[in-house]
Amino acid sequence: MVADSLDIARRQANPAGFAVSAGWDRDDAYRFVEDLFARHQNEIYAYLVRMLRDPELAADLTQDAFVKAYRAYDSLQKPENARAWLYQIAHRVALDNLRRRRIVRFVPLVGETRNTSPSAEHLAMDLRLSGDLQRALEKIPERQRAALLLAELHDLTGLELAAALGVSHVAARALLTRARESLRQALAIERAAIAESEAAADAARHRETRS
Repeated sequence: MVADSLDIARRQANPAGFAVSAGWDRDDAYRFVEDLFARHQNEIYAYLVRMLRDPELAADLTQDAFVKAYRAYDSLQKPENARAWLYQIAHRVALDNLRRRRIVRFVPLVGETRNTSPSAEHLAMDLRLSGDLQRALEKIPERQRAALLLAELHDLTGLELAAALGVSHVAARALLTRARESLRQALAIERAAIAESEAAADAARHRETRS
């Protein structure tokens, strides 16, 4: 449970500020992150499970992200920006893991209702999906894929997306524009390949029928 991990982190905090700097009260930080966990656990988990395609690992890294949020509490400049700040932490946790594993796979951008956190059953069903959109996503650059996930699936605003990716608002918008164009091109290639494969299969069946 994240509460247990936060308790451990709080006990490990030292006066020099290992977990939370001297400018912050550790109990205030604990309560603040506990509240974030209650409100955003499901959406952070949903983001991580799509990034990692491993529900158990995503659950572990969701907990890790909130512990890191506790330890980095003093880096949050404005409480009203907490959601974007939390996504930035989760994004870094995911990328660190992906770089170690050298595996990047994503769930298709379909079947989602915005502003809702999918159930565990829905996530499990999504993980079994495959198709041209998923293959197209796998072919576009990593940062572009992340931008699409954050903006399209998790409905981050332009400013939130910029904060999560650690770039300027203008850079985030440009990245998202490139990501959409990259996905459009990759999807066109995938669909052309499917059409060609289906045409070849139809031709083969026709030859068998005639022989």
